Amino acid sequence: MKKIIIPVDFSQHSEYALETGAALAKQHNAELIVMHMLELSESIFSTSGSEKSEETAFMLMVTNKEFEKFLDKPYLEGLSVTPLIKHHKVLKEVSEVASYEKADLVIMGSRGHSDHDGVFTGSNTEKVVRYSDTPVLVVKSKPSSVNFNNVVLSCDFNEESIPAVKNALDTLNKLASKVTLLHVNLPNLSFLSTDEINEKVADFLKLSQLDEKELNIAYASDHMVEDGVLNYAKREDADAVSIITHGRTGLSHFFGGSISEDLVNHSKLPVITFKL
Repeated sequence: MKKIIIPVDFSQHSEYALETGAALAKQHNAELIVMHMLELSESIFSTSGSEKSEETAFMLMVTNKEFEKFLDKPYLEGLSVTPLIKHHKVLKEVSEVASYEKADLVIMGSRGHSDHDGVFTGSNTEKVVRYSDTPVLVVKSKPSSVNFNNVVLSCDFNEESIPAVKNALDTLNKLASKVTLLHVNLPNLSFLSTDEINEKVADFLKLSQLDEKELNIAYASDHMVEDGVLNYAKREDADAVSIITHGRTGLSHFFGGSISEDLVNHSKLPVITFKL
């Protein structure tokens, strides 16, 4: 792990992400790129060139001062930290910067949201999770430790998931001492018998050429994948949960929903997402 991207808005939850990133950077001798999206008002784009330049310069000055104060933390001492300001609040830019920098991980702080926020209310964290090809670690609180002893990775054991699962295992095995691949068995049309699940897992392992002896595989039954993952993680005293996201956008996202985003919003544990 050589580079970690941390998008921040200078909030308390951003500081949780920064402190988490600092701890991981010390473990892996990694560089931190701390990124802020400058929120330029729409009015700037309708003003004259000189007025636009003056307002932009003022906002940059204010942001640089905030950045200097935000990065003045004792836990950053001795680390390579690069502040980066982007001029537009376009969350796809986080993914673009991460890809350009060949980052290994994006870390974000999030408050999540309740079930009453409204169907069209999407948090910045959700959007980064949706667009990012780089793994995203979402934290909700001040880190007590980044030594994850037990991480639960939700897995559907479908053939199309093989590359993402391998990528996830490669990253998670660097962060955790134990990773459990969890299949959540759902009722109704998605229900599989024990024999059917075993057969599906066996086919997955054969196609992926993963060694069953080197893996921890578990099954759980629940009404939704999100509930199954969180309930299993609670029972097993997990330190973090992980999921592979399809990265749906537009109408497909609206009608299909997103298990990964629901997990990000409702989990109190850190969540690590990987793009399919």
